[in-house]
Amino acid sequence: MSGTHAYVIRVAEDPADREACFAVRKEVFVGEQGVPEDIEYDAHDAGAVHVLAVREDGVPLGTGRLLYGPEVAAKTGGDPSVGSLGRLAVAKEARGLGVGAALVRAIEDAAHARGLAAVDLHAQTHALGFYERLGYEAYGPEFPDAGIPHRAMRRSLQR
Repeated sequence: MSGTHAYVIRVAEDPADREACFAVRKEVFVGEQGVPEDIEYDAHDAGAVHVLAVREDGVPLGTGRLLYGPEVAAKTGGDPSVGSLGRLAVAKEARGLGVGAALVRAIEDAAHARGLAAVDLHAQTHALGFYERLGYEAYGPEFPDAGIPHRAMRRSLQR
């Protein structure tokens, strides 16, 4: 794909959009990174806010999700005012075009609209620099998730 293709970021509202989100996740996490498919999808998907990057011709380029509320506070240190950004995936042909950063900002906007004070995430260690450039700060020790090293990160949404 050439860098001349435009894309839009939108909240995945309908079943087709959600399937596009899941297809990108399967391509990136299951196909490229070897994450077992049975752990890639979870019960949190049903209540999550999913965002989708779509090329102007309809090809899905990336996705991410926001978890929030008391039922997911365990992912954010027990704080229901903190959202959890996760499952951020960008298709190989769209990397380097700003899709990942645009998805993160869309998830932050969704979190802010829901009154959340901050967003946490579990970053693969190779992606720490990406998130640091977007204002996230790492905390706590490195830990494995699906056999991949991660670090917890957080960004305040105070505007």
